Amino acid sequence: MHEASSTWLVLILSLVTGAIRVSTPYLFVSLGECLTEKGGRVNLGLEGILVSGAMSGYAVSYLSGSPWLGVLAAAGVGLLLGGLHGLVCSLPRVSDIAFGIALMLLGTGLAFFLGKPFIAPQAPGLPSIELGAWSASPQVQQLLRINVLFLIGVALAFALQWGMRATRWGMVLRLVGDHGETARAMGYPLTRIRIAATAVGGLLAGVGGAYLSLVYPGSWNEGLSSGQGLMAVALVIFARWQPMRCLWAALLFGAAGALGPALQAIGITGGYYLFNAAPYVLTLAIMTISCRPNRALAGAPGELSLTR
Repeated sequence: MHEASSTWLVLILSLVTGAIRVSTPYLFVSLGECLTEKGGRVNLGLEGILVSGAMSGYAVSYLSGSPWLGVLAAAGVGLLLGGLHGLVCSLPRVSDIAFGIALMLLGTGLAFFLGKPFIAPQAPGLPSIELGAWSASPQVQQLLRINVLFLIGVALAFALQWGMRATRWGMVLRLVGDHGETARAMGYPLTRIRIAATAVGGLLAGVGGAYLSLVYPGSWNEGLSSGQGLMAVALVIFARWQPMRCLWAALLFGAAGALGPALQAIGITGGYYLFNAAPYVLTLAIMTISCRPNRALAGAPGELSLTR
């Protein structure tokens, strides 16, 4: 009986902490895309920004010896690529969907080319908060290590949720995303606001990439992101463009991604690779359920190209 309860405890701890660990990139990328889409623009280039952030963060961390400088570098690269998306898509007859795909290919291609020298070296990783010091079990101590970036992401979700509803910049951003012509008639600089929102969205995606290479899995290689940038777009739709819902949705996706390792921690190894496909299955299921004709894009900003 005691052994069974101990097994369940390890499973639950593994699943919860694994969800936190795996969800952090989803959280940052989805918050960035939520901000972008609130301004009326879609950025499908998030995968390229995520990979570029991962490579640049790892490279700067390795060269400087400071993982926080790596995070800043990843944020800067994300800001530049997000700003590029915003600028180009502000030109006449440019599709943000088409350019987003081009940006994804550009970002991943540049990252793979420039990142080849950094595949083998080990860069300093970001520190974690040790919440398991009370336990004598090394396994529990390992499970209860929470990285600072996750806590920053949670605080950011709360701040964005509040800011969207209670501040002037939040209301202006929502107006630009919902009724562009009304915002223009009121004298707001439509193009500059959308470029700024897209650039900041790219910055957050870059930070999510830095988490991948500096925390989990904690190395740089060309298969690092596994499509998380694209899945984050589906996550934002599922969250109905609400930052706090992005947090819960990211944790749900993270739990799906942590299912295989959690079962392995208690000795269940059969079907390991099948369980690792859970996030992709969840993405398909969520899109199928939430995008029915009577529910598709409910709550979407009115200026999104997806709604036109």
